[in-house]
Amino acid sequence: MPDKTPDKTDVWQGTLALMVLKTLESMGPLHGYGIARRIEQISGDLLAVNYGTLYPALLKLEQEGYISAKWGVSDNNRRAKYYSLTRAGKKQAEKEALEWEQAAAIVARFLAPAGS
Repeated sequence: MPDKTPDKTDVWQGTLALMVLKTLESMGPLHGYGIARRIEQISGDLLAVNYGTLYPALLKLEQEGYISAKWGVSDNNRRAKYYSLTRAGKKQAEKEALEWEQAAAIVARFLAPAGS
C-alpha cells in the first residue's frame, strides 16, 4: 500500500538562515533540535531539516552577529546550546523577509497566465 504522506523536501538553499531567524524571532531562545522541529512544524511537515546543514548555518549566523548562543539544560535534562536573536539579527530577518517577498512576487509573475 503506498504511503499517502508526501515526501519531505530538504530546506531550500538560501532559506534556512531566514527560517532560523524568523523562528527565533517568534519563539524566543531555542536549541538546535527545537529550531529544526519548529521549522518542520511550520512547513506542515513538508520540509526536513538536515542537521549537517542546520548546525553550520547556526554557527555562521552566530559569527555574523545575528544570533547569540549560550549553554543551558534542555527539557530532558541534557546540556544544550540555546540560540537567541540579537538586535542585528532582528534587522537581518526583516531585510531577508522583504527580499524573499520581492523575489516571490517576481517568480509569481512568471507562473501567472499571460495577460492576467
